[in-house]
Amino acid sequence: MKGILKIYHPDETLKYNIKSSYCKAVYTHNQHFLEVEIITDDSLDHVEDDSLHYSFPQLSFTISNFPIENDNLLGKVFNVNDTEDDNYTEVNLFDDEDAYLYENELTFSYNDKEDLNLVWKGQIDDFYTNTEELIPFKLKCHFNVEDIEVDE
Repeated sequence: MKGILKIYHPDETLKYNIKSSYCKAVYTHNQHFLEVEIITDDSLDHVEDDSLHYSFPQLSFTISNFPIENDNLLGKVFNVNDTEDDNYTEVNLFDDEDAYLYENELTFSYNDKEDLNLVWKGQIDDFYTNTEELIPFKLKCHFNVEDIEVDE
């Protein structure tokens, strides 16, 4: 699994490498739901010492229980936005700070190896400098199927 998350803060573009991810369509109670979780690597080897990055070395973006028509994600675009009644998105800063995701657009496609690709665009609260502005982000990753062998 490879991928990158870029957060376009006005002071600097913050780049996070993806450590782990999963994506699945869940069928329960006669309805399909989208589940996505992206966790970034906490390595700061590629980051300057005075970067905003140092305060938040790792992030996790999650979408859960988002209703979809069926389990086919290929070629689909989903606009996922929370409402007063339904919360589908969550961001974990691995800190005491809170942040929320807005205007989420998820686009699914296949690459030449037939791995499922995700491009996730949206906006996030400015938890770096705590301004009232929303910061755009873009995440790209692919989900490859790993064969798990179990010894007899």
